[in-house]
Amino acid sequence: MTQARDYRQDFPKIQDATQTWLFGDIWERSSLSKRDRSMITIAMLTAMYRTEQLRGHINRGLDNGLTKDEIVEVITHAMFYGGWPTGVNGAQIASEEFVKRGLV
Repeated sequence: MTQARDYRQDFPKIQDATQTWLFGDIWERSSLSKRDRSMITIAMLTAMYRTEQLRGHINRGLDNGLTKDEIVEVITHAMFYGGWPTGVNGAQIASEEFVKRGLV
């Protein structure tokens, strides 16, 4: 199996925009806390079935003060709006990340 190449090597402008605009501007706006932004992002990524992005944002959410129980509730809630398979997928991803972080 071939290891995937990190897209940032081939798409430096996307990496720059992500760091400068998304995380440097949007995530730094004071109207919502980073904790709240993480909660919203986890719900959206769960509902949209964005597995790889969800992994990183579960960890970002934990770093931003969300608890394991809160993430469980966010994914459970999002499942009813995004669909059953998206919720089950989100639950599986979150469980894997909880294990990695020693939260089980």
